[in-house]
Amino acid sequence: MRFVILVAVVMLGACVGKPALDDEKLSKGNFNLEKYFDGRVLAKGQFQDVLGTVRRRFDVIVTGTWDGERLKLVEDFIYAEGTTEQRIWWLKKTGPITADQTWTGYADGVIGTAKGEERGDTFNWTYRIDLPVPDGTMRVSFNDWMWDMGGGRVLNRAYMKKYGVDIGEVLITFERQ
Repeated sequence: MRFVILVAVVMLGACVGKPALDDEKLSKGNFNLEKYFDGRVLAKGQFQDVLGTVRRRFDVIVTGTWDGERLKLVEDFIYAEGTTEQRIWWLKKTGPITADQTWTGYADGVIGTAKGEERGDTFNWTYRIDLPVPDGTMRVSFNDWMWDMGGGRVLNRAYMKKYGVDIGEVLITFERQ
């Protein structure tokens, strides 16, 4: 019986609406990824499973460097239980210089190439990664959304899937220093 309930909850979760780049913009601002992340940004976040239970909390110090072509992001994670992790991203603009920007990127553990697009005040980033977890690694897919909230703040909501099934979400707030 529990299995049936779990399957029903997972299927309902898959039906819940997710953001889209074509959604109505709520601000007139344009997200400028390379400008926002060039320098030091602090973040706080948590992972929630598909049932909404918070499973892990963390702080992140992001140090970014934009060289005019590539954006290097050094992410230093500090988890609530005391463990640490570092991930280094290399992102490159791939689209024409317009209000909408496309990006590609990679980091250790990423399978293939991450792809992203800025549109208005929104950035969407998708990739598959062998994600470090307390007892090893887990291959998951991320559909990562960021919204420039103004005032040096960015809200991030990332949807995680394993084998095409929703397994949870990561919520992060970034604040530029």
